[in-house]
Amino acid sequence: MSKLDPYKHLRISLNPDGSLTRHHKLPTSAATGESPQNPSTHSVLSKDVTLNADKKTWMRIYLPAKLPSNDNSVARLPIIFSFHGGGWISTSVADTAVHESSNCISAEVPAIVVSVEFRLAPESRLPAQYDDAADAVFWVRNQAADRVAGDQWITDYGDFSRCYLYGASCGANIAFNAAMRMQQAELQPLKIAGTILNQPFFGANRRTGGELNRADDQYFPLPVQDLLWELALPVGSDRDHRYCNPLATEEKVKNVGRCLVIGYGGDPLIDRQQDFVEMLTKQGVTVEARFDDVGFHGIDMIDSKRTIAILNFIKLFV
Repeated sequence: MSKLDPYKHLRISLNPDGSLTRHHKLPTSAATGESPQNPSTHSVLSKDVTLNADKKTWMRIYLPAKLPSNDNSVARLPIIFSFHGGGWISTSVADTAVHESSNCISAEVPAIVVSVEFRLAPESRLPAQYDDAADAVFWVRNQAADRVAGDQWITDYGDFSRCYLYGASCGANIAFNAAMRMQQAELQPLKIAGTILNQPFFGANRRTGGELNRADDQYFPLPVQDLLWELALPVGSDRDHRYCNPLATEEKVKNVGRCLVIGYGGDPLIDRQQDFVEMLTKQGVTVEARFDDVGFHGIDMIDSKRTIAILNFIKLFV
């Protein structure tokens, strides 16, 4: 087992009250607003909207500046709910890397992207993040149902029959669990048309070969994974909790809908991701698996070729 210090790796320290001090600050970017001063310089517009003031959650919504048209009328766009990575404990939709990723998805698909600023662990443990994801879907549902007073970007340009849940790493875990919840929800006029899981972060008590072989992985070592689950799961839970181990909910996934799963052979999580795809397939779920033998966890955040490849996977799926 690796002797790496996960707190040092993550640049965090645990406070006596159970909260974290996060020592690493990432650069941030502001939304353009609905009417930027120089609109011609923006391929995508963005605005911040409060989701739940009491929970301090909000969303950044993205809309392509140049909307596609059919027969002289504006074509409606799919709506993609986006959940960022960060291991449950860090990152914001305002972080420049996350903001630019949402810009790219909105411009290239093209789509309305609803990027959700969910609560972070351990200050808010699971299932708080799933609650926030559900709140975002219900917020869009309410806007879509009110053609008079609803948010104009949603009501005028959204295709309510083509809503997708997208997430990267822990965000993919959120997207999957949100999709599970939405099976029982009243969503009219929305329809969840698919779920996109980019390098989903799952776990279990039993170690996989990939985890053991890459315990000292440069990007996602095993002690870091263990600490993140310790900080995110309900107190007293282990890694076989259903929030961590999706195989524990096998019988409930039959109606989860179409799924796209993306993974890389150098990711310590690759075995779990492939087991997850196998489980979905056995349960009759329509799955597209896009696995590359080469690559590591989070490679798309630093390798532009992989970023483009994932965008193309999303475009084909949507």
